[in-house]
Amino acid sequence: MEYRSLGRSGLKVPVLAFGAGTFGGQGPLFSAWGDTDVAGARRLVDICLEAGLSLFDTADVYSNGASEEILGAALEGRRDQALISTKLGLPTGDGAWEAGSSRLRLTRGVEAALKRLRTDRIDLLQLHAFDAATPVEETLAALDDLVRAGKVLYVGASNFSGWQLMKSLAAADRQGWPRYVAHQAYYSLVGRDYEWELMPLAADQGVGALVWSPLGWGRLTGKLRRGQPLPETSRLHLTADAGPPVDEARLYRVIDELEAIAAETGKTVPQIAINWLLRRPTVSSVIIGARTEEQLRQNLGAVGWRLSAAQVARLDAASAATPPYPYYPYWREGGFKQLSPPLV
Repeated sequence: MEYRSLGRSGLKVPVLAFGAGTFGGQGPLFSAWGDTDVAGARRLVDICLEAGLSLFDTADVYSNGASEEILGAALEGRRDQALISTKLGLPTGDGAWEAGSSRLRLTRGVEAALKRLRTDRIDLLQLHAFDAATPVEETLAALDDLVRAGKVLYVGASNFSGWQLMKSLAAADRQGWPRYVAHQAYYSLVGRDYEWELMPLAADQGVGALVWSPLGWGRLTGKLRRGQPLPETSRLHLTADAGPPVDEARLYRVIDELEAIAAETGKTVPQIAINWLLRRPTVSSVIIGARTEEQLRQNLGAVGWRLSAAQVARLDAASAATPPYPYYPYWREGGFKQLSPPLV
């Protein structure tokens, strides 16, 4: 398993992380994702650690906290072999103190997460969404206190816009508070909006991407076929409206190209989709999910090999979309391109 720096930090993370959203199965959304119990989670963690995958991602809202509880139980006795990433900030209830990134919410949320996870520290704490009602200075000062107390080691964000992320980074720099070293963001062959603003920002500011839903909300699993109905077992029957929208014509252009490259390489459609992401600038780790051992082992097969430059170019072309203003001039016009150095 390859390890990379998480943004411009000293933390090394595996290029694949395990998403524990399938643990617990509580509520209409997460029950569709999976209902892995403690015994099943221990087995999946076994396979991950054997493969060198040591980063496990969860959140307080996943199955009403059950995901954190099950992950904590599955890691008991081997906590030091793993990195735990969790998120908070989305509503966990209807109370005034059960959402957002205020000092009160962060302090209480971290204490509750530590108990559920059966640990004394969170390796990476990410804000699950931007809280516009709380000053960024209050949020960052609270995170600084949590880091100084040793309860949190690194901090990051998730689902921020460019201005929200940059505003937070600038405030952290002014005050000497911990900077966000990670941005957990949606990115896939059928969802490349991350590239327009967030990727250049991440490259400039040293923020590593932790990619969620690399298979386009279950659309790039290899089960969808042009001209055929949605498979009965697909979770898209229940969750399609909850995920990012995808243009159908573009979706099937991508699927056709993935299937062609799968035939050439002997790799699966999901493995190719994930491998493409691992070639993209600023990507530190791609979060994979699995309900079964078979799914996990297949996703782990996305590493240890490389798509050719020609295959990458074909996938780039099939998945290309014109970015919105003001980004499209930099993508299309030569004069603008000269002002926008290539990302590495």
